[in-house]
Amino acid sequence: MTDPLGLIGKTGPLQPTPPPGAARPDQAGGAGFRELLQEQIAKVNELQKDAKEAVEDLAAGRRDDLEGVIIATRKADTAFKMLLQVRNKMMDAYEEINQIRI
Repeated sequence: MTDPLGLIGKTGPLQPTPPPGAARPDQAGGAGFRELLQEQIAKVNELQKDAKEAVEDLAAGRRDDLEGVIIATRKADTAFKMLLQVRNKMMDAYEEINQIRI
């Protein structure tokens, strides 16, 4: 099964924190987490639109391949669930950081 969000397998070595004033890696041309997340949200949205269109086409009789509709809805569902898990992990990390005493 493919990764609809493209998040699996994108891990790399940890990058050291740059000294103050130095260019950050995300400023040096690489995509930052925010941009990556926005792209993935757009992909999930597109998959959901495709699934909705497939279901509507099937109901209206413009389409007769039930398997294709099921696959489109499963892809959209899986992508949404994966994105929701990323969100949950981000919220957990935020809450954990919030509880750190300085």
